Amino acid sequence: MRSPAEGPPAAGRMRRKPDLKLPLPQRDPTVAVPLPLPPPSANSMAPPPTVSGQTIPTPNLSDLDRVRRIGSGSGGMVWMVRHRPTGRIYAMKVIYGNHEDAIRRQICREIEILRTADSPFVVRCHGMFDQAGEIQILLEYMDGGSLEGHRISSERFLADVARQVLTGLAYLHRQRIVHRDIKPSNLLINAARQVKIADFGVGRMLAQTMDPCNSSVGTIAYMSPERINTDLNHGIYDGYAGDIWSFGLSILEFYLGRFPFGENMGRLGDWASLMCAICYSNPPEAPATASKEFRSFISCCLQKEPGRRPTAVQLLQHPFITHQSPLSSSSSSSSSMPHP
Repeated sequence: MRSPAEGPPAAGRMRRKPDLKLPLPQRDPTVAVPLPLPPPSANSMAPPPTVSGQTIPTPNLSDLDRVRRIGSGSGGMVWMVRHRPTGRIYAMKVIYGNHEDAIRRQICREIEILRTADSPFVVRCHGMFDQAGEIQILLEYMDGGSLEGHRISSERFLADVARQVLTGLAYLHRQRIVHRDIKPSNLLINAARQVKIADFGVGRMLAQTMDPCNSSVGTIAYMSPERINTDLNHGIYDGYAGDIWSFGLSILEFYLGRFPFGENMGRLGDWASLMCAICYSNPPEAPATASKEFRSFISCCLQKEPGRRPTAVQLLQHPFITHQSPLSSSSSSSSSMPHP
């Protein structure tokens, strides 16, 4: 027996049993452990987005000037930026922090998916820059900001908002994309009263990566009951139906001018009470002063059983949507946008 001080055997020494082989471990074929995929090649990048059939290439980062800050939060901020060669305005979401290589590769994959999204009701993603520890996501600029904190008392206007969001959701769901974070702050509007869905996919993943507690608390108020408590639906979670619940809660909040489960619910730290209210109390209802079409519409969205919630396509055929004539964007102006 060799002592530790003698070191490893000489490189030229022959093994005593050169034909010795060890049996390979047997793997249960029913258990699959996926391996991480390699980073995407340059040829696998999604095609650049188009507007009116014209391709818009991703601008160079060096050609973008930051104009002013338009939003901020823990771990990042959003800037209005101008593309010097064309004068085009974009929004740039800047995420701080050091992310592991696996996270960065996943972000790149999700950006590829987001860049293929081609709907006038979904905020367009123009690309991503990864530089000096910052992840910068270039997005379509919406000059009206988010609808968070706005009250929309006009049912005609609210039906138009609902129609646009539902059309965006129907598009995402057809692409097998579940948003999972529909809420007023993720619904953006511009001066032409166009409403678009934002912050799906990579935005949600980045938020969870930066601050899991904050992202969980920030979105729980709009989560469906079966997502909070999986026992309510036999452990089955349907993300598409979950989006419909969050959508209905947001539309009702616009009408009421407050969070439907209570204006201060969850904001004073009593998240346990909020979760119990969502899971075990009756769903919120539109007030009796609202039209019967609107009350029915909200009731359809806020069904406790996810299987009873209509799809986005089905809700587009609801009388609340079809009986209201769409508002003309040409007759709209920034002054006619909703006010808090």
